[in-house]
Amino acid sequence: MSKLLFERPAITRLTPGVPSKHGAGTVIAPMPLIDGVKVDDLIDKYGSPLYVFSERTIRKGMEDIKRAFSLRYQKVQMAWSYKTNYLDSICRIFHQEGSWAEVVSGFEYDKAIRNGVKGENIIFNGPGKSIEDLEKAARNGSFIHIDHIDELFMLSDVCQKKNIEARVAVRINMDIGIYPKWDRFGLNYENGEAWDAINRIMMNPKLKLMGLHTHIGTYIMTVDSYRIAATKLADLAVNIARKFDHNISYIDMGGGFASRNTLRGAYLSGEDTTPSFDEYAEAITSALINSQIKPDKLPTLILETGRALIDNAGFIAGSVLANKRLSDGRRATIFDVGVNLLFTAFWYDHKIHPVINHSGLVEETTIFGPLCMNIDVIRPSLMFPAIKRGDRFVITRTGAYNNTQWLQFITMRPNVVLIDMNHNVHLIRRAETMENVSENEVIPEYLA
Repeated sequence: MSKLLFERPAITRLTPGVPSKHGAGTVIAPMPLIDGVKVDDLIDKYGSPLYVFSERTIRKGMEDIKRAFSLRYQKVQMAWSYKTNYLDSICRIFHQEGSWAEVVSGFEYDKAIRNGVKGENIIFNGPGKSIEDLEKAARNGSFIHIDHIDELFMLSDVCQKKNIEARVAVRINMDIGIYPKWDRFGLNYENGEAWDAINRIMMNPKLKLMGLHTHIGTYIMTVDSYRIAATKLADLAVNIARKFDHNISYIDMGGGFASRNTLRGAYLSGEDTTPSFDEYAEAITSALINSQIKPDKLPTLILETGRALIDNAGFIAGSVLANKRLSDGRRATIFDVGVNLLFTAFWYDHKIHPVINHSGLVEETTIFGPLCMNIDVIRPSLMFPAIKRGDRFVITRTGAYNNTQWLQFITMRPNVVLIDMNHNVHLIRRAETMENVSENEVIPEYLA
């Protein structure tokens, strides 16, 4: 048998789209309007860049998710995830739609109170609660979700010293078939930590076990993972009822539902692959209904969905600063929106639309932001029309996390507006000024 010839491996550069003499045939539709309002008018009045939110889209998302779950389960309660977007106006829309508040810090807790949420309608999650936070939440009758054993002991000590009672739940992490496991938060199901914490709570007269909670991850694309998680929480609820003759009030399935954004590196668009609210609802509610929990004792189902409810409602409008050619010949376009304002560009391939009509010809383009940092890349590669300096664009599905993780870095944070149900535009956060940036600084006398 003759020896096979060695063939040197070759690396072939792949360019998105189907090429022709004009480049790839990708269609980039212009986007002159956001929710019926001209983008040019918005930028002319409020400046560039500009965050824009659609109240109509928010309320439609709430309508869709409540319909999907309430059709399948009688007792459902939404709890708005403050960390996803805690602009007061955004939070108040969700509260008007019946959502409680889900918070993960003392800061967010105080924000919810300021937004008119009653203490008994606040779910307090997170691993970093202070002693002061725990006491405040206990006195207000909020639901305190125990994240670790040390927190359980802290809360027990507070309640004993202050002679107060606390309504609590246990946050539980578990193996639901997704790797890497999300085991940083909560107490583990498989190794017995969660059951140990439950037993300690049930034996403490100052603590009242109200519910069980899990948050299995973020941007979860497989609904079967939620079915597994709901089944395990239901089994725990049954064991609690058998041992202690105590029926929990709620099961909190957390959030993690995927939005329609497309993850970087994904082969297919998120618009085609993201499960619907109906699919998530079917998996979760079927697990609870088919469990050994007695029908008249089924707990309230709490959902802390954030990303899937606000991403689609957010937009960033901006302007082109410049075009250039990179050393390899690719075109680069520089936007006035950087990763300091669009933090989610690190993991999403956000869709970008020019505002004006264009010829339809597109070319492989890298989209950079205005920051003096090499990592300031909005899109590493996309087929995009040749828009020139001063032309405007819209980046879609930016509503989740960008207004909580944005940075006052190199550029200041811009205006934020809300388009209401009647297409009226409201300023809901003013652009920062130099005074805002400097007002908390203190200069020592010798430097004055």
